[in-house]
Amino acid sequence: MKLEPLHAIPGVVASALVGPDGLPIEMYGEAGDALAAELASLRASLDRTGRRLGAGEVTRMAFTSERVEVVALSSGEFVLGAAMLRGSDTRAAQQALARLALDLTDLPKVDDA
Repeated sequence: MKLEPLHAIPGVVASALVGPDGLPIEMYGEAGDALAAELASLRASLDRTGRRLGAGEVTRMAFTSERVEVVALSSGEFVLGAAMLRGSDTRAAQQALARLALDLTDLPKVDDA
């Protein structure tokens, strides 16, 4: 399981790895499926915004809501993210996500058919 290192980080309540088709490859936590769906949607919106602004590809995103803090990054065709209890230190999750992104090279490519 690719996301397993995130499970031990204090405050992580959900995590997800999303493929280029927007479907979850792996998820963790009660809200893992919702996180996966929203990460796919956010990536599409942020990619469009980056293109329109001429800013290039968005590779990291983070936001805070009333209850959670979400940190995510894209690596090639994939998006990895973690939802943490608000007020949690997100540095460990960000570092773990960066390490996990390096390991995504062994996942199969999705053909555009």
